[in-house]
Amino acid sequence: MKRLAVVAAVVLSVALLSGTRIRAHHSFAEFYFESQSVSIAGEVLEFEYRNPHTWLHVLVEDENGESRRYSAEWSNPNALRRSGITAETLRPGDYVVVTGSPGRNPEENNLHLKGIERPADGWEWTGREGRTRRRGRR
Repeated sequence: MKRLAVVAAVVLSVALLSGTRIRAHHSFAEFYFESQSVSIAGEVLEFEYRNPHTWLHVLVEDENGESRRYSAEWSNPNALRRSGITAETLRPGDYVVVTGSPGRNPEENNLHLKGIERPADGWEWTGREGRTRRRGRR
């Protein structure tokens, strides 16, 4: 056990001295402009309900009428489950409006999801509240 601790300390020291980045989890600010907000609207292509983060892929029509795939990085499934969101909440073909922080690389069409609504039935999730609700329906 002592040998393992020494080896781990050496590896960590070498990594730190060499400038190698060690991290268990990334900072959203590293990949997204967290102080900015954009909205996209389109059809759900895929909802990847998995760890460490859930991804929502949406087909969006741009100003030229061409379709582009956007990917929105969301929270982890455990946090979403506490908000009432399951793997079946969003299905391919659902029309959604997604609000989030744009990715630092615009060619990737990524965003950090902060809010989402499905106008067809009034369902929405607002990140600030961390809750889902249906507007105008009970």
